[in-house]
Amino acid sequence: MGQSFNKIGAAEEKKDNEIGSLIEQCYDKYFVNTENWSASDFYHAVCQTVEEINKSIGSTQFRVPKTITLEHAYQKHHQGKGKYLTKEEFQKILQEVILDTGVTNVGAKDMLFYLFGVPATALFFKQRLIPKLIPNDVFIPGVTSATVFLLAKFNKI
Repeated sequence: MGQSFNKIGAAEEKKDNEIGSLIEQCYDKYFVNTENWSASDFYHAVCQTVEEINKSIGSTQFRVPKTITLEHAYQKHHQGKGKYLTKEEFQKILQEVILDTGVTNVGAKDMLFYLFGVPATALFFKQRLIPKLIPNDVFIPGVTSATVFLLAKFNKI
């Protein structure tokens, strides 16, 4: 049992490292020569960064931050007016904004839909086509287990 916890911890650490490196890449991509940026330019760059993070993670999706939340985080963490935004400031802003906005739980919705929908649909078709070939006591757990296996294989859970 403890071995699976080690795997989970390693996977979370890998995602954290991946997100950290992705934030640095987005900083280099969107925040070079940004002395005279407007608020809308900054918001657009942050939205692009959140979109990049969502692409890399897959199942868990972060919400795009509200402009008010972003303005507060920017004013709180960016000290030098007229200076470039540093990588550290950008990381602090993104951490605060992502923690405030949270997760949309798209992956959780998919998982629940598949975990309940697939076995129910399979049972319906089994009862119509071959009702006595496989007992329901074996069929339902088998289909549910196969669904969980496929969700894990496609990184949905």
